[in-house]
Amino acid sequence: MRQARLVKSVVTHSQGKDLFRRFFFALTLFILPFSSLAQSPSDIPMTDAQKVEMANRVRQQCVKAWEGYKKYAWGHDELKPLSRTPYDWYGHSLMITPVDTLDTLVLMGLKPQADEDRRLIDTQLNFDQDIYVSNFEITIRLMGGLLSGYQLTDDKKLLALADDLGRRLLPVFNSPTGMPYEFINLHSGAVRGVNSNPAQVGSLLIEFGMLTRLTGNPVYYDKAKRALVALYRRSSSVGLVGSGINVETGEWTNTTAGIMGGIDSYYEYLLKASILFDDMDCARMWKQSLLSINRYLADQRPDGLWYGQADALSGKRTSTDYGALDAFFPAVLALSGDLNRAKQLQDSSYRMWNLAGIEPDKFDYVTKEIISQKYPLRPEIIESTYYLYQYTRDPKYLTMGATFLNSLINHCGTDNGFASLRNVTTKQKTDQMGSYLFAETFKYLYLLFAPPSILRLDSVIFNTEAHPMKRSLGKRKANRDVSD
Repeated sequence: MRQARLVKSVVTHSQGKDLFRRFFFALTLFILPFSSLAQSPSDIPMTDAQKVEMANRVRQQCVKAWEGYKKYAWGHDELKPLSRTPYDWYGHSLMITPVDTLDTLVLMGLKPQADEDRRLIDTQLNFDQDIYVSNFEITIRLMGGLLSGYQLTDDKKLLALADDLGRRLLPVFNSPTGMPYEFINLHSGAVRGVNSNPAQVGSLLIEFGMLTRLTGNPVYYDKAKRALVALYRRSSSVGLVGSGINVETGEWTNTTAGIMGGIDSYYEYLLKASILFDDMDCARMWKQSLLSINRYLADQRPDGLWYGQADALSGKRTSTDYGALDAFFPAVLALSGDLNRAKQLQDSSYRMWNLAGIEPDKFDYVTKEIISQKYPLRPEIIESTYYLYQYTRDPKYLTMGATFLNSLINHCGTDNGFASLRNVTTKQKTDQMGSYLFAETFKYLYLLFAPPSILRLDSVIFNTEAHPMKRSLGKRKANRDVSD
């Protein structure tokens, strides 16, 4: 039925033009993901009408999932889509899905849904709760979502909530090294969790820095940047960081280096903070880090470019794992200007997606063995597709996007939303629908097909949860040098 509707739409928009080419293209949007051709995406260009049709399909799927959340989990952190029950991360709702979703609803032009969501946040969100939370997750989702929501709606209540959250999170930086503790009590300010990782330590400057720009309080920028610099200074002699660090002693607890989860967004924020805030320290740290990444982690194989793991101290290769979280890196490479490597790595990521018809969480790119069978609705490969299409306008990235959307609908769709997969081979579902489905997966899919006027990539920097921050606001005030 969906095939028939799309073909009818394409014919309607194509009267008097090349009907056969458009009819063939419309069919490939549905056939391609299930054929051997999926390993090499089509370069048939989409018309503007076809891109609008695809954007509308994404929008419809987002609305479907949002309505499921509203019906069964309104005001709670997440919906469990199979049992149709609400789930709160810490026993008390912090409205993670409402905050994470707000800017996506705004960008999609879903004004009634966005207004209702914003009223819920404005009137019900309360951070004065006696619970320990993950500083990293709360920063990227809640602070990031509140800041981007404020920038898109000018709702000052959202900025006040972000400022309140920022003040409550500041004690995490009171370690001997300045690197943040992992958990903090939002009511008392008590901290715990000395064993952290580069992603949790080094992925805070975009949010805390933007809070400084919008409130004028320099403490947020200074604390987050000091943590970032403290981490970078502990890079090894070959320029790599490990995957585990003690924030009190500064000693590495795990010396495995890579671009995988636990390290990923540290590198992302070095580059993005340098652009958003015109921070020369971050630019220098990014360039030096990238040299080591490409020297010790990049792995050019007969089937393409991959990035594996190495020992951070020696640079010696330790494993050849690549996964869903690593697939963010083509976007970062593209943003840095290295389109050659970005395109090669994206092609590798796409082959990984098509191993089982949807992306495994991790696999060995040498043996082609799937190491982790789950697919928790991750967005990173879609994020990279969006970036590469923005920079190249190569239609093959639109075909990739169609592949991803069809896979999500066919393998993860439920009556009231989308469910993560426990096993990508058997397609067995699990009762989880993370808020990043709205914040990232749907947003990047929508922006891939939507008119560029919806949001210009060169006007914003996305945080690692895909919350856009206006570059013009980031550069509003000169940053303070805290690298010495």
